Amino acid sequence: MPPNNQFPNPASAVPVGSGSVPQGSDTAKAPIKPKNPNSTQNSLLLSEVRDNMVIMADGSFRAVVACKSINFDLMSSREREGVEFSYQNFLNALNHPVQILIRSQRIDIGPYIDHLVQIRQNQDNMLLNVLMDDYINFIDVLSQEANIMDKSFFIVIPYYPSGDIANLVEQGKGFFSKLLARPQNAITKIDAQTYEKAKSEIKNRVDGVMAGLFQLGIQSVQLNTKELGELYYNFYNPDTAVREPLGDFANATATYIKKGQGEPPIVQQGGMS
Repeated sequence: MPPNNQFPNPASAVPVGSGSVPQGSDTAKAPIKPKNPNSTQNSLLLSEVRDNMVIMADGSFRAVVACKSINFDLMSSREREGVEFSYQNFLNALNHPVQILIRSQRIDIGPYIDHLVQIRQNQDNMLLNVLMDDYINFIDVLSQEANIMDKSFFIVIPYYPSGDIANLVEQGKGFFSKLLARPQNAITKIDAQTYEKAKSEIKNRVDGVMAGLFQLGIQSVQLNTKELGELYYNFYNPDTAVREPLGDFANATATYIKKGQGEPPIVQQGGMS
């Protein structure tokens, strides 16, 4: 306590983490080391997932539409021309940028083999047991020698509250300048009016994209909050996601974690202000 029960002048106060203490303090502590702002959470470009949208760290929004593929090679020449013409009209009708994502993922045959083994154990016919043993061995060897891949197709629909043109200027900074930029510890805060406008605009853009895909004969669906969480989980954990799927996602999306403070995580309800 300073003399005469007076508090020190705020102008002379030393911020936490400066590595020094005020002169004349009776409770001098050891120098506090600067906290490292670098963490795994700071490397993520997203801030939160809610209401079927991804809220990015820069305050922009994303919606993801999953698409089914069509076999273009088996179509006749007239059908191909129709698909190409419809795809051209689909691109010309867009008044906002989109990102087409094609993901190739190796299929895990383990659960299928386990299912076959369980069926084989419940089979009483000796001949069928021998045939199933040969089939199980064939599938097991095939999965080890060949990479059995599965392709998924997505269309990412963005929305920038500041406008799509302002985002083009931001993209002109270059990839490495953003990658090597100093991490920011600020939490993304969006007012209620901007958030409601973003939800409405995202819905309109998603409806327009899905209508254009329908003209191409492509079935599509917008990913909900749980599916978006699983998609990001699979991307960031490609090896463990197959054997360890995402658990109770309802509890995971009820809160968000304050990032980059170098302290125990501060969990707060909600993410908007």
